[in-house]
Amino acid sequence: MLQGVNHQVVEVTRPECEYFERVIFFVKPEYSAVSEGTLRERAGKIAGEAGAPPPTKTRINRLASIGRLFLAAAAGAVVTAVVSYLFF
Repeated sequence: MLQGVNHQVVEVTRPECEYFERVIFFVKPEYSAVSEGTLRERAGKIAGEAGAPPPTKTRINRLASIGRLFLAAAAGAVVTAVVSYLFF
């Protein structure tokens, strides 16, 4: 457990969940008197219960990326057309 100026932090470096490398928990000030072992145990349990992000978020992010790609291509085509019209 790390003791900061304003916060206590519990870092779980090897959670049981395969998706995460490390998990950092900020301890609420009212629980700062709880023992380090109890905090570590609870943080490890919560980190182990974490799962993969829902597939809908992944799909939405993919669709947003494809949309941005098409918008960038359209903007490039418009700029090219305007430049060729003005200078050629």
